[in-house]
Amino acid sequence: MRRVLFLTLLMFAGCSSGAPPATPAPQQPAGTVADAGAAQAPSTAPAQPAPRPGPDGVDTRPAIAVFPFVNGGSYGQDAENFDALEIGVQQMLLTELAQNSSLRIVERSIIRDIIAEQDLGASGRVDPQTAAGIGRLVGARYIVTGQFTDLYGDFRMDGRIINVETSEIVRTDQVRDRREKLYDLIVELAGRMTTGANLPPLPAAVRNARLEREIPAEAVTLFARAQVYQDAGRTDRAIELYRSIQEQFPEMTEAREALRQLGA
Repeated sequence: MRRVLFLTLLMFAGCSSGAPPATPAPQQPAGTVADAGAAQAPSTAPAQPAPRPGPDGVDTRPAIAVFPFVNGGSYGQDAENFDALEIGVQQMLLTELAQNSSLRIVERSIIRDIIAEQDLGASGRVDPQTAAGIGRLVGARYIVTGQFTDLYGDFRMDGRIINVETSEIVRTDQVRDRREKLYDLIVELAGRMTTGANLPPLPAAVRNARLEREIPAEAVTLFARAQVYQDAGRTDRAIELYRSIQEQFPEMTEAREALRQLGA
């Protein structure tokens, strides 16, 4: 029954002329990302002013949802670890976007559950119309999708941002560098996504504080694997990896936040 209801809503959204459904999707809590690893800015980052609600008390900030990034082909050393980055890049992008108090972030778990229920990830890609339909259901204004490739250490990410109202791809971007610069590439792509949609940018002081962190690619891939274990219900294994990250790479505050949310 749940599947039928979702498909009915999705068909209705897709057949509309671009306007949202008559009954708006429920709003997510202001300024939160409930998934593990979606940490707020580290203590070294300057504080941002709290977002102001609209006149009726409703959070009017533009909402963004991020889909898993597709592994478009990874070759060379440790290539087997890169499948986990489909989730890792998704969560790390959400974390970076969440540093911007002018934006509202749709929880990764909501997108994950819809994709799993409808087998939308089976082909590895979601078309703009389907992504926009899901965006309407979760109350997002924009959807970010993309893919990455790793050719013997030459790492590239291609991202696109979709306007939920029109199903139009409003911007595509590519970032590319050595695999060792994976975290910096994620920060750069997050900034380009907001710029492409004419959204309020992340304050320069906060962005610089993020880039000052020393986050090696190994830390990002370990975090991605921990996220996969957590999604699969293997919490003990996820906690083990989060603790390992915290010990080896203390600047990666995402691991500490994940442990806190797990009560570990």
